[in-house]
Amino acid sequence: MSYHLRFQVLPGQDPARLARYCVEHGIEEVVLIYGSEEMHAGHPVGVGEDLWYEHVAASRDVLAAHGVAVSLNPWVTVGHADRGRTQDLGFAPLVSPTGEVATAAASFACPVWREWLAGHYGRFSRLGFRVIWLEDDFRFHNHAPLTWGGGFEPEMLARFARLAGERPSREELVAAVTAPGAPHPWRALLQQTWREAQLEVLDLVRAAVGGRAKLGLMSSGLGVASVEGRDWSAVFDRVEVHRPHFAPYGDTAARRLSYSVAMMELQRGLRPEGIEVAPEIENWPHTEWTKSDTQTWSEMVAARLGGADALLLDVHPFVTGDPHRYPRIGTMLTRSRAAVERAASPELSATGVGLPWWQDTAAYVQGDGGLDGLHADPLRAAEYLLPYGVPVQSGRAPVNALFGKAAWGVPADSVEERLSGGLLLDGHAALVLTERGYGDLLGVRVEEIAERHTPTRQPYSMERVHDTGELLSVNVQSMVARLAAQPGAEVWTEIVTPRGEHWGDGRVAFENRLGGKVVTIAACRPEELGREDDGQRLAHRAVRFLGADLPLVTGGPHLIPQFATVGGRRRLAIANGSADPARPVVALDTEVTDVTATLLAPLAEPVTVPTRRADGLLHVEADVPHRGYVLLEW
Repeated sequence: MSYHLRFQVLPGQDPARLARYCVEHGIEEVVLIYGSEEMHAGHPVGVGEDLWYEHVAASRDVLAAHGVAVSLNPWVTVGHADRGRTQDLGFAPLVSPTGEVATAAASFACPVWREWLAGHYGRFSRLGFRVIWLEDDFRFHNHAPLTWGGGFEPEMLARFARLAGERPSREELVAAVTAPGAPHPWRALLQQTWREAQLEVLDLVRAAVGGRAKLGLMSSGLGVASVEGRDWSAVFDRVEVHRPHFAPYGDTAARRLSYSVAMMELQRGLRPEGIEVAPEIENWPHTEWTKSDTQTWSEMVAARLGGADALLLDVHPFVTGDPHRYPRIGTMLTRSRAAVERAASPELSATGVGLPWWQDTAAYVQGDGGLDGLHADPLRAAEYLLPYGVPVQSGRAPVNALFGKAAWGVPADSVEERLSGGLLLDGHAALVLTERGYGDLLGVRVEEIAERHTPTRQPYSMERVHDTGELLSVNVQSMVARLAAQPGAEVWTEIVTPRGEHWGDGRVAFENRLGGKVVTIAACRPEELGREDDGQRLAHRAVRFLGADLPLVTGGPHLIPQFATVGGRRRLAIANGSADPARPVVALDTEVTDVTATLLAPLAEPVTVPTRRADGLLHVEADVPHRGYVLLEW
């Protein structure tokens, strides 16, 4: 395991002090970043570029002399956000879908910017680095203050026109690609235009670097990359190191670990073998007050459990110049080392409910008039299942979960294949599959999608469990599907009004003519339902009905599992996403008898803890603290 410290080069900085800090705290590699954030004065050229070149060269030499590996992170490619900055370098600026023009960020279609980028990377790569990184501004979306982002510059529209054989205006193009109903052919052509432009730039940078360093890519979320038309296999043909999008930038509730766990797993499924993985342990703004040591520790452990080869650490202020000014950070890194190494995951193979995802999903989503409406979130099913103690995995599994717009992405030739196994759907996905012609395989008829704020005399309010009479709330669900179970289906719950009147069926289980099993949840955003024990029991019941042979976790709120084969052994890692201590209880095959349990408490040494069997369940006999983990291995 390697700690990779991302550290800002500053004028007047003593690189020897940085080198000594790395040696003292076991930092194997420094990723030098320059001209970033507060030091960013625009894309560096001329004397400005020369100054950074000299500082970077001096720092690299001193670090290498101390035995510290060195990589390089130029701060900008396209440019993150204008923040009032301007550029007068002749770069064609980004233009948003609404016609806003950036003052500093450049277009992927601009030949002047392309020449600058290749020249800049080529020049700095000659200094000798292990990896040279492309920042995560290498994207079309998220370039503040533009609405959504760019990609609608005259230069890019001209490329689109050559591909399409038509020359619509920006307004006409945006209206067509985001229109409701079946996708307009221009959408796929625009995504192809963007994809080809981005890959051309990657090729230029790769050629300029000339093999003197590995090329690394920092990336954003999968859903918005799909809107851009990103081809991940083509990208990974061109880069050797990946910083996957992973964790929030500031302090958040521990239950948000489900997001990080799912992000790591979904992106792991995209990468071919041999790609080095270094998630970013980030805070923003860069101060030690932004994120607690406990959260930083837990994210490092989660990343390692998810298969990270290294950790890219943004833990010091970018304006510090001297890491010794922050001894608490060094202490945190040293105290974290044992648990982070214990979480190593060589030859990782995850097992859980499958999270199928197709990179071209956004090409098939029915629009709503805006680019954000093309975004299908591949994480939603994971964020429903993980906090309820249900493990997940990328790709296909015997039991899969498909929520919302992601159902548009299932290739037509594999829909019935998915419906031949176990499939968990929310109400929106059930509607999508019905509209695609597969309603007879679901066991439900979707009569409508009702929205919370639409006035009605009989609003949806609660969900009643048929065999126990328990009530759960659906009162604040933004949308609920009015389901009607079909012959042969099992109705587990019903949706009722505030007066207890029947509104529609709530959760319906069905075995179809293909031999597959389907459970449909009427809620269209089940991950946003209020969490409770009854909800967990229904989630576990659904997973078992669908045929999943998985260890399921109870014993406290938000116990988040990661289940995998690691180095030939089975490992169930359970994170406590609650602020209260918990003792996990696992529904584990009774034939598994040789379980060892290791407690990873924040900033502490790993310790072995006892377990016991009772009533067919495995009980952990130790408190797992807030953001702590217990590793069960057999």
